[in-house]
Amino acid sequence: MKQFFITVGGVFVGLLLFFVVVPFLLLGAIAGSIQGAAEKTAAQSAVLELDLREGLRDQDSTSPFGGFGGPSLSVMRVVDALRAAEKDNKVKSVLVRLPEGGMAPAAADELRQAFKRFRLAGKPIVAHSQGLYPDGMVVSTYELGAATGEFWMQPNASFQATGMATSEMFLKRLFDRYQVRAEYEQRYEYKNAVNPYLYDDFTPAHRESTLSWMTSIFNSALNQAARDRRLEPAALKAAIEGGPWSAEEARARRLIDRVGGVAEVEHAMLERAGRGAKIIDFEDYAAALVVTERQSGPAIAVINAEGPIITGRGESDPFARESVIHSDEIAAAFEKAIEDKDVKAIVFRVSSPGGSDTASEQIGAAVRAAKAAGKPVVVSMGTYAASGGYWISADASHIVANPSTLTGSIGVFGGKFVLGDLAARFGVDMRDLSVGGEYANAFTSTSSFTPAQRAAFAKWMDRIYDSFIQRVSEGRKIPAARVREIAKGRVWTGAQALQLHLVDELGGFNTAVARAKALARIPADQEVRFKRFPAEKTFFEALSEAMGVSETSMRSLSTIGYILTDPHAQSALDQIAEARMREGGRAAVLSDTPRVDR
Repeated sequence: MKQFFITVGGVFVGLLLFFVVVPFLLLGAIAGSIQGAAEKTAAQSAVLELDLREGLRDQDSTSPFGGFGGPSLSVMRVVDALRAAEKDNKVKSVLVRLPEGGMAPAAADELRQAFKRFRLAGKPIVAHSQGLYPDGMVVSTYELGAATGEFWMQPNASFQATGMATSEMFLKRLFDRYQVRAEYEQRYEYKNAVNPYLYDDFTPAHRESTLSWMTSIFNSALNQAARDRRLEPAALKAAIEGGPWSAEEARARRLIDRVGGVAEVEHAMLERAGRGAKIIDFEDYAAALVVTERQSGPAIAVINAEGPIITGRGESDPFARESVIHSDEIAAAFEKAIEDKDVKAIVFRVSSPGGSDTASEQIGAAVRAAKAAGKPVVVSMGTYAASGGYWISADASHIVANPSTLTGSIGVFGGKFVLGDLAARFGVDMRDLSVGGEYANAFTSTSSFTPAQRAAFAKWMDRIYDSFIQRVSEGRKIPAARVREIAKGRVWTGAQALQLHLVDELGGFNTAVARAKALARIPADQEVRFKRFPAEKTFFEALSEAMGVSETSMRSLSTIGYILTDPHAQSALDQIAEARMREGGRAAVLSDTPRVDR
């Protein structure tokens, strides 16, 4: 009994420390950080240093705990801060530290547009690279560097942005060896998310689709870079593909402008900025910004949605490293925007590879409700808006995509793994019991579908696919027969989707805002205020959720230190999350979009 009270007392003290002492310490640290940021940005002349080497999210998390262990900056935060810096007389220029590997192509497109807008305001942007290495999407990193007015590279650094590459791990032979059977239905041949379980190589459709969007992204990046560097596209392509080069060789071929170290470029920019100028961290500048919203006049609602789409509310895990789109939360955001009399239009920022079909339909219904209420909805597509991400976009009044956004993937898949024979090899006997109809145990992992179960499941997949086709047909005003021709689960880039009428316009967030104003009959030169939904949670709101909503949140609290420091643990969690999207009995409108460095 004594030990019991000691244990209970220890638990109580631990909880007290975590939920009372730690929050006040964190608040003190946050306050100190904000004060320090304000002091740093108080210089009369500033050169902002934007470091992209840690990657970017597409949107800011709504939780103050969100993003632990992940990128601290978002594409949207950079765009907003650059827009503020355009009018800030203290900000003289921006130095961009480029990543050595690849970055999300659509993020490069979005930032390129923001860079060009900043330069049109008469303020220079300079890029510095410590090397560009063959890491998938590195050509997009080069595209972004080329969008600045001056491109530096460190002496003796390596310029290896010679093309694009991707790889796929096929597990079919491994499954055969250990008697694992993957039984999946796909609609249709281009819905390749589960191909690694079913085949030992690319199918013709898988190869065609992948090479198609890769070629589109590569050509788009080269054309944008050639335009920004005032080179002929063919000449730039030849120089890029002729590498790899050293920094000095790259300069000789006009791929970059200057060779020099980080300290050299910083010194040069401070000299140009004038006496007393200081280097200010871009993140500190963005954190210290005080946005004074207009209190009257027309408003545009901005609804943010990033990550896989699932049903439910957005309160399950405030410590989640990756963003998730919860259908209840997004639907509620649309309801608030509809009810707000000041909101004249809605910009729906979508960056999602897809997810649950039922969750996607719930969000799609909210989009239709907003339009019915007389509030135009303009979708601004981020890195992805594919499969379920396209489902929730299709009913919008207008769709704006970046040239390299991955979208489309109008299709569905579902199925299960049969593990009974594998278990038996290791002396484990799996047995099932069920009551009800024959379909009750269709998704057991013990045995294969019966012919009747497979037929019923295939019929269900057909029904979901038909619903998806109908949603796209009605939303985009394209005959259903035509949608079926271009669907089949195929992924398109934004540039390709524009030709297919799956999107209406190429551009970024600012393009979407301009279109929303036009649809709401707001003069182009009239200032509007933004109302963002879902609103960012306060520290104590997020803490309250962590204390009360679920075992998952409590488990996050106890294991957060381990997860933050162990990449293997984080990788395992990522794999589990992906597997849950594919678990038996569920259909998934999830795209086979590749992972990119963020």
